[in-house]
Amino acid sequence: MRKIALLGMPNTGKSTFFNRLTGAAARVGNWPGVTVELASAKVLLGAQMVEVIDLPGIYDLHGFSEDERVVRHFLESNSLDLAVLILNAVQIERQLALALQIQALGLPVVLLLNMEDEANKLGIRIDTGAISRQLSIATVLCSAKFGSGYQAALATITAALRTSTAIPVAAVQAALILDQTIENKLERVLSAAVRVPATMSVTLTDRIDRLVLHPVLAFPLFLGVILLLFQAVFALGAPLQAGMAALFDWLRLVALAPLLTDAPAFVQGLLIDGLWNGVATVASFVPIIVLFFVFMAIVEDTGYLSRAAFLTDALMARLGLDGRSFVMIMMGFGCNVPALMGTRIMRSRPLRLLSMLLIPLSLCSARLQVFLFIIAALFPPQQAPYVLFSLYLFSIATAIITALIFRRHFHSDDPFVIELPPYRLPTLRQILLRAWQEVRHFFQRATQFIVAGVVLVWLLTHLPVAAAPGGPESYAGLLGHAFQPLLAPLGIGDKLAVALIFGFVAKEVVIGSLAVIFAHDGANLSAQLAQQLDWVEAYSFMLFTLIYTPCLSTVATLKAESRSLGFTAFAVAWPLVLAWCLSLGFYQGARWLGY
Repeated sequence: MRKIALLGMPNTGKSTFFNRLTGAAARVGNWPGVTVELASAKVLLGAQMVEVIDLPGIYDLHGFSEDERVVRHFLESNSLDLAVLILNAVQIERQLALALQIQALGLPVVLLLNMEDEANKLGIRIDTGAISRQLSIATVLCSAKFGSGYQAALATITAALRTSTAIPVAAVQAALILDQTIENKLERVLSAAVRVPATMSVTLTDRIDRLVLHPVLAFPLFLGVILLLFQAVFALGAPLQAGMAALFDWLRLVALAPLLTDAPAFVQGLLIDGLWNGVATVASFVPIIVLFFVFMAIVEDTGYLSRAAFLTDALMARLGLDGRSFVMIMMGFGCNVPALMGTRIMRSRPLRLLSMLLIPLSLCSARLQVFLFIIAALFPPQQAPYVLFSLYLFSIATAIITALIFRRHFHSDDPFVIELPPYRLPTLRQILLRAWQEVRHFFQRATQFIVAGVVLVWLLTHLPVAAAPGGPESYAGLLGHAFQPLLAPLGIGDKLAVALIFGFVAKEVVIGSLAVIFAHDGANLSAQLAQQLDWVEAYSFMLFTLIYTPCLSTVATLKAESRSLGFTAFAVAWPLVLAWCLSLGFYQGARWLGY
């Protein structure tokens, strides 16, 4: 099968083009010679099936960041039929050097100058014919976001693929030497092909930045944006979640229960009270999670997170970090795994390790499901967004405390450089793709962890057969009782302890476990929790869930990215200790105050 690699600098729309080309039908897998996972997909181009690999964004083939090494190692280890280089047309003067570096490897290349729409608004005129003649590279001006020029780009890639020949890996390895003539050649190409206005007008981006980068108003504005996001998630998501829960209840009564009428009681209990109740309770939160990521996608794609990194750099520097660490922690609010992998942009290993220690403290989407459920069950709707917001503040506070304690052990002098892209509104297609990816991610985790977790919890609560379901003589009761000396001072009882244990596998399993342990789902489970917990116990449980040991996939990523078993063990143990101390302080303090 023929193979194409997409290359380019960060924030050039490379992944947007990849999604448009492949329909987001990507898989993630390990590649020979590369110790990380890369996105790839198989597509039909012309009459041949082609594998497209989306490589990390890089600034320089000869750089020293982890991402740059990943791309270099990939090119040294894999024979390619075509390299598709995607550059930002607005920044062509400083990005075209990468094209010359790729061309110097001897690889067949197609050059896509993306963000044509932004270049036109700024009055930048690019003669793609002149660039093609100067570089001997087929060049297309396009907008991956809006689709303009896409068909021309697709036709150019297909035509180039028909005539290209895979370059032997040995030839690429020999060519990966810094070419001293690149700078001179770059100057000749730019002077022949690109016309940039001498003075660009003050854009909308500049006017917005006067407010969002204001030395006094900027940070309160950022907190306000995040709080508004939570308000919107709760306001729009609660009715959708209730509708999903009602749908699952109806399916259980109308379809599943009659189907299993003649099955043995043990099988009925396992499939209905165990598997169905557990998975359905977790799945009912999919609409809220989709909404959360839709709003986060808007915040990310507008370019606002880059501003947040810039704003927080001074604070992060006092913690031994920089603005990039803040961005990775914010990414961790979605999922810790890609955020950990994103630390490869940092060249300093101590900075990477300290950032990786903090990222698992982020309130990820899996924990979000747990908190949304418990907050809805225990707190009035008017208080709910503020309770969730307080958990995010606790998440940030624990990251700051951790950085202050360990910054001297991970000292770094790596300079901080970040690009502030112009503000962009994501298209409806981009938003829908992001939502679909989150739904697909949920179903992948459901098949991997959630189903196995809730079935195992049901078996533990119903075995041995002679024991009362979920009683003190059941395996779950014995397991929860064993952890009571540690968790009772935090207000966490036997049943909640069992859910926490299975939460180590995947945090989504916590809610599914509670549904199985209490033998209720949806609204019935909410009512049961409200009867058995007061708000102090519930908040203590959420604090512990927020901070304690990261999930199994995060632990595996920590090991792969740090390449240190000792650091991984420490990154697992430290949050557990911190969670215990914080929950203990909150619970005992609240009780001492009379709550």
